[in-house]
Amino acid sequence: MARNADSTREFISTAQAARQLGLSLGAVQQMVESGTLAGWKTAGGHRRIRQDSVDALLARSQHSGGARPRNSAAKLRVVVVEDDSLLQQVYRETFSEWTMDIELCVFDHGLDALVEVGREPPDLLIADLRMPGLDGFEMIRRLRENPLASEVAIVVVSALNAEEIAAEGGLPEDVTVYRKPVPFHELHGYMQALVAQRKRARAAG
Repeated sequence: MARNADSTREFISTAQAARQLGLSLGAVQQMVESGTLAGWKTAGGHRRIRQDSVDALLARSQHSGGARPRNSAAKLRVVVVEDDSLLQQVYRETFSEWTMDIELCVFDHGLDALVEVGREPPDLLIADLRMPGLDGFEMIRRLRENPLASEVAIVVVSALNAEEIAAEGGLPEDVTVYRKPVPFHELHGYMQALVAQRKRARAAG
């Protein structure tokens, strides 16, 4: 992986780490506090983050998502975050049967997906809510704090009902929620509408 000017240093600032990861300052600060990123505070209260911990997080994100071609205007780029390996395979097989041209990345951890979406925002994020580590609630909240990911469409597919979701603090109003088992027929219609919306936007531009 090619290093930029920031990554020639052993320690970098919160702003530099946020720029490399494509995340908000607040998200990076929380990662340091939780121990996800290695860092320390100066006597003046400024955070210094180990460059190698940022590099490791980026490498893990790229490995988890799998090798893929660069996104093109014709492809619908979709990120799925689901910790159930069997359901991951169902997503892959089902999407491959559809006529839509889909570029799919699958992650089993919310943190890895958060980094990937910050680096290269997809057209659509499909996520479970109950996951180890960074759960779907927190992942979506952090994404909505990141202006680079503000246009990403988000679909939640969860076993939780509306009352259980509300008890956890709820979700942004623009998030579409489906109950498990995954309603692929409805999801197919949603994604077709998203493709049509992208075509109209390109034509208008």
